[in-house]
Amino acid sequence: MPATPRTPMATGAIVRNQFDAAADLAGLDEAQRRLLRGPFRSVSVDVPVRMDDGHIEVFRGYRVQHSGARGPCKGGIRYHLEADAGEVLGLATTMTWKTALADIPFGGAKGGVQVDPRKLSPRELEALTRVFTGRIALLLGPYRDIPAPDMGTNAQVMAWLLDEFSARNGYSPAVVTGKPISLGGSLGREEATAQGVVYVMQAFAADEGMTIKDSRVVVQGFGNVGAHAARILHEGGARVIAVSDVDGGLHNDKGLDIAKLFDHAYRQRRPVAEFAGGGDRITNEQLWRTPCDWLIPAALGGVISKHNVEQLDCKVVVEAANAPSTPIADKELETRGVPVLPDFLVNAGGVIVSYFEWVQNLQQHPWSLKQVNDELHEKITVAYRAVRDLRQRQQTTWRTAAYAIALARVAEAERLRGH
Repeated sequence: MPATPRTPMATGAIVRNQFDAAADLAGLDEAQRRLLRGPFRSVSVDVPVRMDDGHIEVFRGYRVQHSGARGPCKGGIRYHLEADAGEVLGLATTMTWKTALADIPFGGAKGGVQVDPRKLSPRELEALTRVFTGRIALLLGPYRDIPAPDMGTNAQVMAWLLDEFSARNGYSPAVVTGKPISLGGSLGREEATAQGVVYVMQAFAADEGMTIKDSRVVVQGFGNVGAHAARILHEGGARVIAVSDVDGGLHNDKGLDIAKLFDHAYRQRRPVAEFAGGGDRITNEQLWRTPCDWLIPAALGGVISKHNVEQLDCKVVVEAANAPSTPIADKELETRGVPVLPDFLVNAGGVIVSYFEWVQNLQQHPWSLKQVNDELHEKITVAYRAVRDLRQRQQTTWRTAAYAIALARVAEAERLRGH
């Protein structure tokens, strides 16, 4: 089943397009805009890996530090064929706004290697991670730049990164987050992004007279964020009626058996469409046309575009992915009165709990799962309310309000530093 065609507009272009309206609202002058648009540091490296058949393959890797004005740079490492320089810069920029909106003491960064990790053996994947880590190690550190998992990476990849960095600098658990629990990872980190998505949905539902229980949910993307969001919402009484991955999806208007699908597709890494536990197979194009209350894009950027926005039949778009909606789609949804809860508010749960993990590592004092989730709920709800209140005062969109708050906080930090 073919995947939905992606718009030519990549994450970097989307982020740049969304910047100016928020800068106007935040009252930034031209010098401040120039300072906040560009990255503090951008590095590209060759990553040579000896493959299992003996030949050497050279991959291209990037680490972009967009801003460190409010604290150490923070952001994931993505293994994906589309993780080029522009994509990584766009994601790093979004991380700056995300950490500022969540009001945690980090700046924004992102890393990436242009590779399809599914085509690498475990040994090749480890070798890739160790070489890439070695080549960007001078940029990293608990008070410099702290990576985390992203698309195509996981806790095991972070464990290899930790080991490679520690071999050069001594044991440094706070240099990376999203680690296995036994190496200093935080309870709740794996599902943190999805848990934050649900907390934002609950806050919005309470304000708008909606409910999670018995509501219809469609999830595009069934990786870490999408799968956990579907599971948490299902456990909360929602009807998850359609989900998809890159190869296609399933639909059941009575609700899919998410517990079994989670095991099949997330734990066993098998295609969603091959699940035999109930549901009709659908294409990714058909997913967008599924009537629902909540539409959750939780995969790549740029997937809601001029090509499919008119087909959407939902009450709310909840951006669990980074930059899933293009500016054209944004304007169309705004015209139709469909709220779009923006990515760097909705999916901030991951970096918030990464901050908690970093704190636990520095203090060498682990938290309980209850403490992690309680602190996450408070932090992301405060951010949601700030966006909601500014949106209402200024009669603007959710995205512009979120951007304005983030940009003002970063600009103030730069001003106080003398920039």
